[in-house]
Amino acid sequence: MTPRGAIRVRTLVIVNTSSGSGDAGVYDFLRALGAASSEVILRFVDDMATIPWLLTDAATFQRIVAVGGDGTVSAVCYALRNTGIPILVYPSGTANLLALNLGVHLEPRVLADTTIAGIPVRFDLGEITVSGQDGKETQTGFTIMMGAGYDASIVEAAQPMKSTLGAVAYLLGAVGNLNPTIAHFRIELDGRQIETDGIAVLVVNFGRLQFDIEVARGADPRDGLFDIAVLRSKNLAEFLPTVAAGIFDRAGDRNAIPGVDVYSASHVTVSATPALRMQYDGDVVEAHTPFSARVLPGATTLLLPPDSPYAR
Repeated sequence: MTPRGAIRVRTLVIVNTSSGSGDAGVYDFLRALGAASSEVILRFVDDMATIPWLLTDAATFQRIVAVGGDGTVSAVCYALRNTGIPILVYPSGTANLLALNLGVHLEPRVLADTTIAGIPVRFDLGEITVSGQDGKETQTGFTIMMGAGYDASIVEAAQPMKSTLGAVAYLLGAVGNLNPTIAHFRIELDGRQIETDGIAVLVVNFGRLQFDIEVARGADPRDGLFDIAVLRSKNLAEFLPTVAAGIFDRAGDRNAIPGVDVYSASHVTVSATPALRMQYDGDVVEAHTPFSARVLPGATTLLLPPDSPYAR
C-alpha cells in the first residue's frame, strides 16, 4: 500500500494552448492526477519553448502527457521516438483523430486514470523527409497520416475556421474546393514504381478520418507498413461515393472503394506534376512535393484505456 503523500508516478504534461479548445478541462485532469499521488510538472509550448526543448529531460519522468491537437501529439511522439516512454494522448485539438482511432476517452478524470494505470502499447510512427527551396532536407514525424494534394488544400482552407467551427471547418474546406488539381504522380513503393493520375496521395498509419471516414480499410498501425491511398476522383461529385463507402461500408474489400487505389509499403517516395502542397496530421507543411516517408516500427508507446480496440 502506498503511504499517504508518497509519489506513485512522476508525470510531465506538455500543453499547447493554441490548439483547438485550449485548456479543455486540463485543471480537472491535473487535480485528479494530484489526488492519485502523481507528481506533475507542467510546461507550455510557445515560439521560444519548442516541444523537443521541453522534452530534453523526458527520461526522468515515468509518463508524458501531450495536451493539444494531433500535430502536437505527433511532435511529442516523434521527439520521444524509440525511447519507450509511455505517452498519454490528451485530445484538446479540433479533430482529435488519434484519440478517435485509439478509443481514448475525453473526460479529464478518466484520462487521469489512464495516465496512471493505462495499458502501454507500441505503435508505428511515420517519418517524412522533404527538401526546402535551398535544397536542405528536413525531417519530421506523423502518427496518423500525411498527404499531398486535395487533402492538404482542405486542411489549409480549414485553418481560419477551426477555432470557431471545429471539425465542420474541414467539411467547408472541401466544399470550397469543388474542382481540385489533378496531378500526375510518380510513386515508388519499396522500390516498385507506379505512375498514375489523381487529386491526392495519402500515406496512412491510422485509417480513420474526420466524421469517422475510413480511408484505408484494415490499416494497422502496428504492422510496420503504410497503406498508400491514391484518390483518383476528378472533382467533389466523383469523390462523394468514396466518402460514403468510407463511412458505411466497413466490411468491404479495401481495394474496392470507388475512386481509391490502395497499396502497402514501408518506404514511399512521391513526386507530382504539378508540385502539390502537403499536410501531416492536420498541419500544412511549408513545402511541396516531392517527399519520402518511411515507417519507424513500434517507435512510440501510447497509454490506452482497457476498452481501446488496441488494448486487447
